[in-house]
Amino acid sequence: MAQVAKKILVTCALPYANGSIHLGHMLEHIQADIWVRYQRMRGHQVNFICADDAHGTPIMLKAQQLGISPEQMIAEMSQEHQTDFAGFNISYDNYHSTHSDENRELSQLIYTRLKENGFIKNRTISQLYDPEKGMFLPDRFVKGTCPKCKSPDQYGDNCEVCGATYSPTELIDPKSAVSGATPVMRESEHFFFDLPAFSEMLSAWTRSGALQEQVANKMQEWFDAGLQQWDISRDAPYFGFEIPDAPGKYFYVWLDAPIGYMGSFKNLCDKRGDLNFDDWWNKDADSELYHFIGKDIVYFHSLFWPAMLEGSGYRKPTNLFVHGYVTVNGAKMSKSRGTFIKASTWLNHFDADSLRYYYAAKLSSRIDDIDLNLEDFVQRVNADIVNKVVNLASRNAGFIAKRFGGQLAENLADPVLFKTFTDAAQAIGDAWESREYGRAIREIMALADQANRYVDEQAPWVVAKQEGRDADLQAICSMGINLFRVLMTYLKPVLPVLAERAEAFLNTTLNWDEVATPLLAHQVNNFKALYNRIDMKQVEALVEDSRQETAPAKVVTGPLADDPIQDTITFDDFAKVDMRIALIQNAEFVDGSDKLLRLTLDLGGETRNVFSGIRSAYPDPQVLTGRLTVMVANLAPRKMRFGVSEGMVMAAGPGGKDIFLLSPDSGAQPGQQVK
Repeated sequence: MAQVAKKILVTCALPYANGSIHLGHMLEHIQADIWVRYQRMRGHQVNFICADDAHGTPIMLKAQQLGISPEQMIAEMSQEHQTDFAGFNISYDNYHSTHSDENRELSQLIYTRLKENGFIKNRTISQLYDPEKGMFLPDRFVKGTCPKCKSPDQYGDNCEVCGATYSPTELIDPKSAVSGATPVMRESEHFFFDLPAFSEMLSAWTRSGALQEQVANKMQEWFDAGLQQWDISRDAPYFGFEIPDAPGKYFYVWLDAPIGYMGSFKNLCDKRGDLNFDDWWNKDADSELYHFIGKDIVYFHSLFWPAMLEGSGYRKPTNLFVHGYVTVNGAKMSKSRGTFIKASTWLNHFDADSLRYYYAAKLSSRIDDIDLNLEDFVQRVNADIVNKVVNLASRNAGFIAKRFGGQLAENLADPVLFKTFTDAAQAIGDAWESREYGRAIREIMALADQANRYVDEQAPWVVAKQEGRDADLQAICSMGINLFRVLMTYLKPVLPVLAERAEAFLNTTLNWDEVATPLLAHQVNNFKALYNRIDMKQVEALVEDSRQETAPAKVVTGPLADDPIQDTITFDDFAKVDMRIALIQNAEFVDGSDKLLRLTLDLGGETRNVFSGIRSAYPDPQVLTGRLTVMVANLAPRKMRFGVSEGMVMAAGPGGKDIFLLSPDSGAQPGQQVK
């Protein structure tokens, strides 16, 4: 069953560094991780890499809003992203950033090669310019009335009401979404990548099997319409890499973002020492390159990216694996309904394996959207993982431990049935390989049903009461445990944590190529609960937490505002807030968070535990001991990943390092109400 080892480089699309990871992102990273883990089980050399996409106007403007540098913002976001991916057991070999020395050097190298080869063109264009902000405006940063249907408050590239596409200069009464000023037209020299020069190569490549049929058909529409030269430059101010020999001109984020795959791999090569960058990226490299991406960025990855690689002398991707979007309960993820769920919020309520399993059960090699139905999620996890798989082990392990000291039988009770299970390795492996995960799950669960029928029919609980049948009991239960081992081997790419627990129980490693060799006369360890049932109460808590977390904390206008303005509250509503003086008895860091401090507060006879996001202002938390603060005392307790927070601390200041609390000599007393 062993395969010839291959050299495989796998990437996921780079998450943008201005927001948290949510369950939509996790679909892609889970899909890729399952594929990677299967490839590793088959003995292939796999390097799995990713990075944060850290450049562009939105990054620059959001950092300005937060009052911090873009570098600080992307560094903090990178840590958050990496924590989330680690929480879901995404097995990256390297996670980097596009704002890196490696990416700068490679971006400049590729640009220089493209320019030397005649693929960079210069021309002067007219663009809308914000006279107050002193910057040219990307299309999405201009808003106005749609020139087609006359709907107000539409973006500069397309209307969300009628679906029309247009130039921002066609908007009626355009306004800058950054400052609100009326933009003016200004000319600027820009650099263009000559994409049409690669039409013939791209037309052949897109039909070479490197793309799913659905994607290749979409590409044909763009070929039929005619490829256009691509503007790869932006004017200052812009957060990104400056273009060589062009002061004040910067690479457009979409030029250096895919090069970030190469930059992350170069960083891995430099750290490891046993990898040679050219062996994986040169045109004659004997490695394979796969990109897992969403359907919204197909255009960049199937046209610009392979053309840039071809024009600069590098290898093109072996394949793009494109997936659809995630809906929750049949609808687009919604902040108001609590179904816009962050990865970290999920992990406060459920384990990672549960979502990995549900996504796997729904995924295929097509680019169809998949729906996370939360009620179906609970039922499927309980029915499949708990009732069919884990229960198979638990109902046999007790007899083996109590009656036979953990020793399995020397022979298989039913070799024919065992062979049925192991013969399925080829079909299930092919399903993992071809990303037909749903099919693989269906076949595995069909086997699980057979295994449980075998145990039901053999009824070891009956045999255990019959004298002289110890050998039969040991054989039956050993058979059940061997079937469990086969199932868990097939499921290991999907359920890494459960697989690890199963390996601890079975006292062996789950290896794909050894699946046909049963555990005979083998010592297993005492069985411990491998997985717990879940229920709808956990879902309800998850949705409520998501609703609270995504509720807008302040009014934000412009392109970065993805929430409507909150409803105003009455004076009576405000009067319900009970603000009291509290003495900080203790302050300490929170393991796993670079933003929170754990505060022990004295309200004058009552002690509260509160988590507060003021760590950036107090790198030494002990200086807070003995200080006074104002807290919201009647806020409902909130369960967090780190514990329960029993209130909210109030602080003043612009943020960052400047957050101010009350001094001990202010005259206020713990427990005193603030009016």
